[in-house]
Amino acid sequence: MATYNKRGYKPKTKVEKEHNIEEGSTTAEVFNTLDETASKTEDFVAKNQKYIFVIIGLVAVIVLGSLGYKEFIAQPKQATAMNDMFQAQKYFDEAVSAATAQKDSLYNLALNGGEGKFGMLDIIEEYSGTPSANLASYYAGTAYLRLKDYKSAVEHLSNFKSEDEILAPLAKGNIGDAFVQLNQPEDALGYYEEAAEMRNNEYTTPMYLFKAGTIALELGQPDKALSYFKRIKEDYSNSTEAGKVEVFIGKAQVLANK
Repeated sequence: MATYNKRGYKPKTKVEKEHNIEEGSTTAEVFNTLDETASKTEDFVAKNQKYIFVIIGLVAVIVLGSLGYKEFIAQPKQATAMNDMFQAQKYFDEAVSAATAQKDSLYNLALNGGEGKFGMLDIIEEYSGTPSANLASYYAGTAYLRLKDYKSAVEHLSNFKSEDEILAPLAKGNIGDAFVQLNQPEDALGYYEEAAEMRNNEYTTPMYLFKAGTIALELGQPDKALSYFKRIKEDYSNSTEAGKVEVFIGKAQVLANK
C-alpha cells in the first residue's frame, strides 16, 4: 500500500534520512538534466535562428503561394479557358447532329477554331493543366476519330483523364474504335475491356462488353466472347445490345465447342 508523509514531518531513523537524501539527489539530477537540455536547446536556437527563420519563411511561402496560386491564378485561368472554349464546343455539338456532308468541316472548326475563336487544340496549348484543357483533349480526340485521323485520336484521348461515369469509359472505348480502324484488334480488345469495367452503367457497359465480345470472336477467343455476351443478357437485359446478343451467344457457343 502506498504511503505518504504529512507536511512538517521529520525523519526519525537513519534509513529515513538516507532515503530523503537519495530522493533529493534524484530530483536535483532530473532538474539539472532538464536545465541542461533547455540550455542546449536555447544555444542551438540562438546559433541557428537565422536558418530556422529561413525554413519557417520557406514553409510559409509555399503554403501561401499554393493558396494564392489557386485563388488568383488557377481559378481565373480556368474561367477564361471555359469562355474561350465555348465556340469550339458549339462547333463540336453541331457536328454531332449535322448532316454527313457538313460533319467534317464542323469537326475541323472544333479542332482549329473559327470566327476568331479558339479551337480545342488552342485550348490544350494555351491552358495546359486546367480542367478545360483536359476536356479539350477528349473533344479533340473524338473529333480526330470522326475525321479518320486515328493516330491523332489515340494520342489526344490518351491524354484525357476523368472519373466521370460516362466520359471516362467513352474515351477508352473511342481509343478501342481507333485501334480497330488501325487494324490492331488486340489493342482494341484491351481498351474495350477496360471501358466496360471502368464504370458500371446501363449505357457504356453493355456497349463495350458487346464490342469486346465481337473482337474476341474475331481473335479466336470464343470462351471470352461468350462470357461477355452472357453478361449482357443477364445483367443488362434492357440495353440495346441485349436485343441482338442471342445470335452472338449461339455463334460463340458453336465456336467454343469445336
